[in-house]
Amino acid sequence: MADQITYTEDNIRSLDWKEHIRMRPGMYIGKLGDGRDADDGIYVLLKEIIDNSIDEYTMGHGKTIEVAIKDDEVRVRDYGRGIPLGKVVDCVSKINTGGKYDSRAFKKSVGLNGVGTKAVNALCTEFVVESVREGQMKRAGFELGVLADDAQVESTTKRNGTLFRFKPDPDIFKGYRFRTEHVEKLLWNYAYLNTGLTLYLNGEKFRSENGLKDLLEDRLDSKLRYPIVHLVGEDIEVAITHTEAYGEDYQSFVNGQYTPQGGTHQAAFREAYIKVVRDFFGKDYDAQDIRGGISAAVAVKVEEPVFESQTKTKLGSQDVGPNRPSLKSFVFDFLKRELDNFLHRNPEIAQALQQRIIQSEKERKDLAGIKKLARERAKKASLHNRKLRDCRLHLTDAKTERNEETTLFITEGDSASGSITKARDVATQAVFSLKGKPLNSFGLTKKVVYENEEFNLLQAALDIEDGLDTLRYNKVVIATDADVDGMHIRLLLITFFLQFFPDLVKRGHLYVLQTPLFRVRNKKETRYCYDEGEKQQALADLGQRAEITRFKGLGEISPDEFSHFIGEDIRLDPVVIGKEQSLQEMLGFFMGKNTPDRQQFIIENLRVEKDEVTEA
Repeated sequence: MADQITYTEDNIRSLDWKEHIRMRPGMYIGKLGDGRDADDGIYVLLKEIIDNSIDEYTMGHGKTIEVAIKDDEVRVRDYGRGIPLGKVVDCVSKINTGGKYDSRAFKKSVGLNGVGTKAVNALCTEFVVESVREGQMKRAGFELGVLADDAQVESTTKRNGTLFRFKPDPDIFKGYRFRTEHVEKLLWNYAYLNTGLTLYLNGEKFRSENGLKDLLEDRLDSKLRYPIVHLVGEDIEVAITHTEAYGEDYQSFVNGQYTPQGGTHQAAFREAYIKVVRDFFGKDYDAQDIRGGISAAVAVKVEEPVFESQTKTKLGSQDVGPNRPSLKSFVFDFLKRELDNFLHRNPEIAQALQQRIIQSEKERKDLAGIKKLARERAKKASLHNRKLRDCRLHLTDAKTERNEETTLFITEGDSASGSITKARDVATQAVFSLKGKPLNSFGLTKKVVYENEEFNLLQAALDIEDGLDTLRYNKVVIATDADVDGMHIRLLLITFFLQFFPDLVKRGHLYVLQTPLFRVRNKKETRYCYDEGEKQQALADLGQRAEITRFKGLGEISPDEFSHFIGEDIRLDPVVIGKEQSLQEMLGFFMGKNTPDRQQFIIENLRVEKDEVTEA
């Protein structure tokens, strides 16, 4: 019989605010991470601080926010009203203390729970706040949430506002590093949502004059079917267009806060847009045809917003505010009035929109027969072969708290997929095995997705035929060898997703798995090294007589070893689309017909590396 566990008063503990945050950081900032992903904890820390400055700007105070990041230390300075000097310490160290409970001061704030800055404070080795108000300054410094410097109020000639300086705790954010591309996108989102506001990152300027119109123009990478429709009203702004791309692309915001997982405001927009378009043309077009190829951004302002988590990635509010209409009615009434009027005043745009809808309708009907056969093939394949080794947790029927843990590894060959299959977490990690090199899909129509067995089965495994709402895995990871063939397969897969399912990439679901190139070991210790620098460091630590093994393919890595690389210490590189070049131009250059320009690029960037050998 099992030993009885004693449960007494001695088992009951009371944690103070900082202990609870440090023990359960995920409750406050989501996942931790090392900075590779845009939603890693270090960016949530930065966002929590900037959000306070944005709230000041929204209330009409301070038109400039300065951000500086150097040696992984962050500095954020705004020129708002500053925190009341007598409450500076309380506002950053007492949970549920802040000015946003008073709706007279902050009517449409991003954060309302008085938690954000306290979480940053508790999770940083150094945290300093300075507030300046009318020639007086108050400074307070903390270490891991503990007050270390409580300076007296002093006179100053500095401008009003607040300065935060902090350094994330490396014991919590292991091996972290701020990635410029993620910080820049964060600041651009703030700029687009707050026209007239100027932000700086290490001296580089971020400013938008046309709001969401600028956002779409900067981020669209497919040919527009008609000029961007930009509509602005009280507490709502939308920008809409259609492109030649497949799928739907939405970017939504609440009170200046980017909501990558959408929420009630995005759902209201999608539904309202269908009704307005149908009413305008007087035709019962299929919703899939109306939204096919759409690219839209929607921003709303809501009083006392309700988010589904502390990280505020998905809106849950049903109303615009107390004694105001439902969010669904608010969005529909705005679009019914403004979009309907716009289309009447711009018949050429209305005609281009209708032509895009008709094109989508024709493509859908042309594919109907092929899709039916493809589904039958996918169903048969999933029953009678082991191409997909699925995980136990499925997301198609019900969302669970483990959504973000699900991963699909796309591998090449049976040996690599076999090793990953044996080493994986069967609850959350699935494996899809490719047979040979995928087809180069650049420039092809979606018909090829259903006619090509590999693409059809991969699409079925992900369940993304009708969009990302049914995506079964939060992370889609390309796991190929680090040789020429592996790199080629990687490019072909990325091309497939960018060509037919660009939303998967834009929303941060596609990754490339890093696997070690070397194993360095002696009789006491084994190190796995991902580059030449790590190998040299391992040799320095373990001795020059240590054994070195060069892994030439994933199939050479045993399941026991693989468990080290796809567990807690997994290294994933997100596939990120930059702003510098259009997506179609980039794909055309790398995956289109051979051109002298590409040949010259290969010649100029060719590197020849010596093969490593196993040595004692």
